[in-house]
Amino acid sequence: MLDIKLIRETPELVRHSLERRNLHAALPDLERLIAIDADWRAQQGRCDELRARRNEVSQSIQRLGAGERQRAIDEMRQLKDALARLEAQVDALHAQRDTLLRALPNLIAPEVPAGLSDADNVEIARWGEPRALGFAPRDHLALGELTDTIDFERGAKLAGSGFYYLKREAALLEQALCAFAAASLMPAGFVPISTPDLARARVLEGIGFAPNGPEQQIYTVDDGDLCLIATAEITVGAYHAEEVLEAAQLPLRYLGFSHCFRREAGAHGRESRGLYRVHQFTKAEMFVLCTPEQAEQEHAMIRALEEQLLQALAIPYRVVDVCAGDLGAPAAKKYDLEAWMPGRGCYGEVTSCSNCTDFQSRRLNIRWRPDPQSSPRFVHMLNGTALAVSRTLLAIYENYQQADGSVEIPSALRPWLGGLSVIPARA
Repeated sequence: MLDIKLIRETPELVRHSLERRNLHAALPDLERLIAIDADWRAQQGRCDELRARRNEVSQSIQRLGAGERQRAIDEMRQLKDALARLEAQVDALHAQRDTLLRALPNLIAPEVPAGLSDADNVEIARWGEPRALGFAPRDHLALGELTDTIDFERGAKLAGSGFYYLKREAALLEQALCAFAAASLMPAGFVPISTPDLARARVLEGIGFAPNGPEQQIYTVDDGDLCLIATAEITVGAYHAEEVLEAAQLPLRYLGFSHCFRREAGAHGRESRGLYRVHQFTKAEMFVLCTPEQAEQEHAMIRALEEQLLQALAIPYRVVDVCAGDLGAPAAKKYDLEAWMPGRGCYGEVTSCSNCTDFQSRRLNIRWRPDPQSSPRFVHMLNGTALAVSRTLLAIYENYQQADGSVEIPSALRPWLGGLSVIPARA
């Protein structure tokens, strides 16, 4: 959530940010927000005047004669009624203002590149060269069938399209990837944390997800306000909700493990096949709470760690600076890491990292105190995917495939697999 004072003092910054995001349709709502806020402040001032007059009359009653006392009592009654009506108006205006304020996305960082979609994201780094396989590459779906390790057909019979079974070595790889992520990131100060897979709707809204938004990407539970989480960013981000942290505690770094559930409504086409867009997957998520001064450095660190994980797995990738039109609402700046996927013949996103500044902490009321005498301030919050198992498996299968349909296991993962080095072809 944006600071209402920022909107009052520099509305042109917010207008410009919305225009850069290609959210021109939101501009009228911004103007309405500004008008409602001005009305709210004016009515709030009128309330303060009525309260002051009420207190003045109340204090004078005991000093007045009988006739004047009755007139004062009558005025008190009128003031009470007028104040009640005005307070109701003030509360209604505040609710309208809060609804409009929560609908606004974060301010975009000035250095974010211009653009309307992921086609406009700017490549800023590349690592590794795609392997020369020496044969026509298979995609991970074909490899999963040949090795009898990924089963979408039975997953669809169980729960519908977009669900799947991981079997044999693939099931073990899921565990190995999580253990590999923890072993790699704990030395950097990340505390492992396993989170619930459900959260209240207000928590999702606090992080910036819309449980009942137009895209309907969140699974909700009937007869309650619980939702299946789309990422551990939601549950780890809310871990310190309504708390005031001390400066010595920051930065706080967590590595959240969770299942993730997404409807992926509207996701179609060849590039979305198989494990690239699924309705359930396991993920290890980095999350940082820090001071505003630490945020830029923490963002660079998260990106560097994501790169180190892919380098350790020897998967070629590129880094893109996400353009303004492709940013999610909470992010002020974001990088995507895209792995080479031979079955698709192109790069595809496998991890990302975002600096959300104080957008989420304002909604969740997470603050920090620079020193014991200071007023609390809102922390800055950042997140980054360590490993999304589904897309990482896709990249491993396709980059490490062999001519007979078997799949070599990256050496970095073998210690967690008892030395297993190959997923054999079985079909």
